[in-house]
Amino acid sequence: MMRLLVKAVQSAIKQRESSRRHFWGWLNAVFNKVDYERIKAVGPDRAASEWLLRCGAKVRFLGLDRWHGDYNALPTGPLGRFKIQAIDATDSCIMYRGFDHLEGLQYVEEVKLNKCTYIEDTCLERLSSLENLQRSVFMMEVVSCGNVTDKGLVALHKLRNLEYLFLSDLPGIKDKENTVERLKTALPRLDIHLDLN
Repeated sequence: MMRLLVKAVQSAIKQRESSRRHFWGWLNAVFNKVDYERIKAVGPDRAASEWLLRCGAKVRFLGLDRWHGDYNALPTGPLGRFKIQAIDATDSCIMYRGFDHLEGLQYVEEVKLNKCTYIEDTCLERLSSLENLQRSVFMMEVVSCGNVTDKGLVALHKLRNLEYLFLSDLPGIKDKENTVERLKTALPRLDIHLDLN
């Protein structure tokens, strides 16, 4: 009788945890939904800032030293006044579904993707395919993003002004030497710092 009770409790706990994970996955997908009308109404930088902060990331605006992480404290002013210069997505829930928000950004110089559960190769490929970011991004970190593989890192070669890349704790990287060589061949000025054991 006791074994049946223990099994019933364990089953209930597993179902509850699964439901909780499903709920958070659904909510994160909602946070990442792109509202193209909002982008038209407020401009790409404001819409991208709202998306990033809604997902738990931070942004730094051109000409300002302070990072903004509070959605309700985003600076106000004339449309187009505040341009995103840096993105810190540490511990955020950004995912591929929301990357269309990055389309019109022209001044992003730095991108930090640290401990991002939903970042995968398609995200890095999308980020690297955006012409504006190909010109502007010169500094990037990819740390503890378990779904990133060599394929995603190689896509970063399209960021033609990338000068600094820090890579750490990426278990999906299987061919470190070849991946680094391909990036250095495509981007001779690139300084790569590795912590991939």
